Amino acid sequence: MKKNGITKTIIFSLATALILTASTAVASSHEMPGADAEAFWKYVTEKNSYTEWDFWPGKEEMYEGTHPHGAYLKLYVNKKALKALKAGEEMPNGAIVLKENYGKDGKTLMAITPMYKVEGFNPEGDDWFWAKYKADGSVEKAGKVDGCIKCHEKVKDNNWIFNKVK
Repeated sequence: MKKNGITKTIIFSLATALILTASTAVASSHEMPGADAEAFWKYVTEKNSYTEWDFWPGKEEMYEGTHPHGAYLKLYVNKKALKALKAGEEMPNGAIVLKENYGKDGKTLMAITPMYKVEGFNPEGDDWFWAKYKADGSVEKAGKVDGCIKCHEKVKDNNWIFNKVK
């Protein structure tokens, strides 16, 4: 009897260890990157593809843009940003708002411009990490981008975001 009980204990322990290892692997596969342009790009295109995210509420289709972004835009939000938007709350650490910027033909992707909230990255800029990627994913600008900050500080009372939930 003792041998059977020990075998069950070993099998249970191994199964528990396997489940914990698998859970950790799944959690780390969606771990948020730091304020690093290349790691961020990999995250939003490979680990947690932004094209599978929700659109900004009320912006579910391509819409006309304004300078300095494209003539036409698509606006995506990750789950953290969407939850904050729906609740009318401040954007939390890890929130991402990402625009696809299209040319005048509405078909040519010109750039991808995300805002990514990274705790402690830039307290003067509400901790937003800014980037501009070319259509091929190469980094054009990233980090504490002066042009982004100067423009968006006009709406710092709205999470530094021009769009409002409709």
